[in-house]
Amino acid sequence: MTEEERFQLKCINTIRTLSMDAVQAANSGHPGTPMAMAPVVYCLWQRLLRFDPEDTIWPNRDRFILSIGHASMLLYSILHLCGVRAVNPKYEVLGELSVTLDDIKRFRQLDSKCAGHPEYRWTSGVETTTGPLGQGVATSVGIAIGGRWMGEYFNRPDFTMFDFDVYALCGDGCMMEGISGEAASLAGHLRLSNLCWIYDNNKITIEGHTELAFSEDVATRFIAYGWNVTRVGDANDLEMLDRAFRTFKNTNDRPTLIIVDSHIAYGSPHKQDTSAAHGEPLGEEEIRLTKRNYKWPEEAKFLVPEDVREHFQSGIGKRGSALRKEWMERFAAYKGKHPELADHLYRMQARQLPESWDKGLPSFPPDAKGIASREASGKVLNALGKNIPWLMGGSADLTPSTKTRLTFEGAGDLLAGNYGGRNLHFGIREHAMGAILNGMSLAKVRPYGSGFLIFSDYGRAPLRLAAIMEIPVIYIFTHDSIGVGEDGPTHQPIEQLASLRVIPGLITLRPADANEVVEAWKFIAQSRHEPVALVLTRQALPTLDRTKYAPAEGVKRGAYILADADDGKPLVLLLATGSEVSFCVDAYEKLKAEGIKARVVSMPSWEMFEYYCSKHPEYRESVLPAAVTARVSVEQASTLGWERYVGPHGHMIGMHTFGASAPLKALQKKFGFTPENIVVAAKEQLKLAKH
Repeated sequence: MTEEERFQLKCINTIRTLSMDAVQAANSGHPGTPMAMAPVVYCLWQRLLRFDPEDTIWPNRDRFILSIGHASMLLYSILHLCGVRAVNPKYEVLGELSVTLDDIKRFRQLDSKCAGHPEYRWTSGVETTTGPLGQGVATSVGIAIGGRWMGEYFNRPDFTMFDFDVYALCGDGCMMEGISGEAASLAGHLRLSNLCWIYDNNKITIEGHTELAFSEDVATRFIAYGWNVTRVGDANDLEMLDRAFRTFKNTNDRPTLIIVDSHIAYGSPHKQDTSAAHGEPLGEEEIRLTKRNYKWPEEAKFLVPEDVREHFQSGIGKRGSALRKEWMERFAAYKGKHPELADHLYRMQARQLPESWDKGLPSFPPDAKGIASREASGKVLNALGKNIPWLMGGSADLTPSTKTRLTFEGAGDLLAGNYGGRNLHFGIREHAMGAILNGMSLAKVRPYGSGFLIFSDYGRAPLRLAAIMEIPVIYIFTHDSIGVGEDGPTHQPIEQLASLRVIPGLITLRPADANEVVEAWKFIAQSRHEPVALVLTRQALPTLDRTKYAPAEGVKRGAYILADADDGKPLVLLLATGSEVSFCVDAYEKLKAEGIKARVVSMPSWEMFEYYCSKHPEYRESVLPAAVTARVSVEQASTLGWERYVGPHGHMIGMHTFGASAPLKALQKKFGFTPENIVVAAKEQLKLAKH
């Protein structure tokens, strides 16, 4: 072994021992994969990665994603050794380290930047939150798509503003999860040559050897997907790793999978094949033996030799700084030659809207017959799409039904070799679509994805991760209720609205008519950190007369008084969302004709209402006066949650079973969604209130 090779091993062993010590101190976590994959990460970061530790949000940086999030100490160790600097929520680079040695010593402890799994927005240098296996690699596809689109939109002769690569480190668990297959299939179809997955083929999962449940030929599977596949037979072979990465860099017609065969080596022979390392700390004695095997000071803990820090500074630090400086100089010249594009680039990176983003938004005149909220949404989406060049998306093969195609001139389709299009085709891959949307958002484009509300269940994991990461992904869910009629219970969402509402940080919006749709989209466009589920109908909804009823701008408060008693002192409240609001308006008119004072409250978003009330406590009482206990809620879904608004004695008209296959009118009558039934419920509530 040469002197250089010995020093490289010293750097690699620094990553390994930091990981071992942190997991042991926490008495929680997984040191095995960080130990096995340390050479891979060392080779990639020190030799190839275009990343500046001084500026972790430099737009054209390469992205590294740890899809095997349980190996988080691998990422925290390299972030610390490279001297990666922290960035605050205002995109300001701070002088302090993103991951300090104290953070590593407090791995998995409260307020440490070294959480159990990598968390975006919490630890600078973490490109996406990972943990649920398969999510990271699927998200990487979205980042790669975003990079390709930005290259098409922003690059000009002599000005290559975007050409970054995306690397994702995954393991057997990621390969077993179905989402990785969905995402890999689409990546191969799109020929995303800026995407590289590194597969840690160590044949170990928590239950034991992968032969218990996994025997497929991964290489052949990925060749069938249209990927370039190469193999490194020993994870410790830096030159073969370097060669594999260079092969990726030289492949310009498809994504690359590098299969790395790894073996976790410990001090004790009995540990060799168990990956006790995968599920638990090694123990003090095993750590001593392993450090002895590494020729490392056995009693030293959290040791970082100074020459190792200097080595990373002279490698990735020097290279990354030069690349970023060159890019910033290029951007300064770019602003002079292409000022509008430069402005767009800056606004997109800062999640800001272009000027006149709301120009030409439609308004809808009163119409008793009305329009489906999915149709109205499609019109608004196209108006916004003209004004916001980086707004793009598609559906899981349902665009004609969800009305989410951008149809204006120049929108085009994003296809292999044509990455400038703004209409995406995700195929019937709801789960992968959700993760890909997350990746696109992390690349800073503004993505939307659509499907039927019932199929939100297929994409729930990435939807939840978007909320954790606080990224403004847009989900458009149509066919929102038993209103899908003859399609029957399999396609009629019952519990989905309630399940979306319980996700912290996710905004669920169910507008009542076309003009509420416009206001909903205004809120969505301006959201910078909140993912939104926009829930829309297949069937036509009456467009309310806003000269007679309240303006739709009340949507921004989450709930508002749509129709009220003449004296503003109602005796009964009718609360609803979406298509059921018009039923309540009809019931209100019937009650009014009988001299009964009622109020209709449209509640398109519970989350927005609660947030607004937290800032303006008096607003809740103005909309839902505590003295009015006679209340009826109406929603064609599970009633779970409505009790907070109708109170202990209120009446909830909702679904308590799955739906049925029948025409819409028959279903509404069967399940009680008629103005007449609402009137009956309101009168019963008034009787109860008097007692």
